[in-house]
Amino acid sequence: MKYTKLPQSISEQISKLKERGLLFNDEERALHYLSNISYYRLRAYTYPFQNNKDENHPFIKEICFEDIIELYVFDRRLRLLVFNALEKIEIALRTKIIYFFSQSYGSHFHENGSLYRNAAKFQNDINKLNEEISRSSEDFITHYYNKYDSPPNPPSWMSLEVASMGLLSKIYAGLQNNAEKKAVAKEFGLPKTIFLESWMHVFANLRNTCAHHSRLWNRRFAVEPKMPYNTTTPFLSNKNIHTNKLYATLCCMQYILKIISPDSSFCSNLKLLMDSCPLHQEKEMGFPVDWQSEQLWN
Repeated sequence: MKYTKLPQSISEQISKLKERGLLFNDEERALHYLSNISYYRLRAYTYPFQNNKDENHPFIKEICFEDIIELYVFDRRLRLLVFNALEKIEIALRTKIIYFFSQSYGSHFHENGSLYRNAAKFQNDINKLNEEISRSSEDFITHYYNKYDSPPNPPSWMSLEVASMGLLSKIYAGLQNNAEKKAVAKEFGLPKTIFLESWMHVFANLRNTCAHHSRLWNRRFAVEPKMPYNTTTPFLSNKNIHTNKLYATLCCMQYILKIISPDSSFCSNLKLLMDSCPLHQEKEMGFPVDWQSEQLWN
């Protein structure tokens, strides 16, 4: 099938939305918004309120353009809050992995193939790491190459600092389940490494979503966190939650933040933000009604 849709002016975009049943309190203001936020980007926020099986996509409930903008702004604030918290978690993960393994296996432990489960995956991850190192413009990477010629690549505390979160997740998952790997998981209050492997994968996926300014609030995640048991500090009493929705991952983030950053404002800021959640969308994020009563969130 050939794509035949033509570009539309902002006025035409507003007319189409009105035809589909969206209300407007101030069309001039709507024109301003649509000149700075594309119609197609806002489509991700109108989609849940339309009959998308009908080719005309009529709205199935009374809703106005200003409600959609309020949801868009809420999602942006949520994304920024999550992204900021993920930064703390990511830095802590790098630090712990580098520390425990380098103490036992030296500065270049990450290049020691005997520490990994699968030789082919190890080589693939190291090749990707070397690519990321070569693209880096960090001063400490440049300094290493200018001053040293052996070993040919920088030590773990330099190399893994420039690795993407996704690659760091793969490297940790690829390591054998030895004492050092278990020690890292224990530092984050998790009884088995499989949980930290799962969470790192989830965090990397979530970070990419935030970094690309993608819709977050009602996303269904293909990568889901494994729910731990026998944790060193309280996790969740209500485990009857949808692990493919955002709330489950926020719980994992909060659990780690309480350990690595007890004074973090993430919890209080999330509660404030959720108090302003528009259009009763808490359920779409997977939040149970009594979520704030969980010890994890107190």
